[in-house]
Amino acid sequence: MEEKEFALNDVVEMKKQHPCGTNRWKIIRLGMDIRIKCEGCGHSVLIPRREFSRKMKKILVKHEE
Repeated sequence: MEEKEFALNDVVEMKKQHPCGTNRWKIIRLGMDIRIKCEGCGHSVLIPRREFSRKMKKILVKHEE
């Protein structure tokens, strides 16, 4: 399985939709764990990097430096 490349402030789509109805998440913290924030309701979730890589579908918006 190839390693997905993602960076801070990227907007990603996850495999499962959030209960609020949107499927856009912004990466707000990187490390051993990754914190993502729902673009719809603002709820943030901290998940392990390995689990995040498995559940991420694709990058919607790449952050420009």
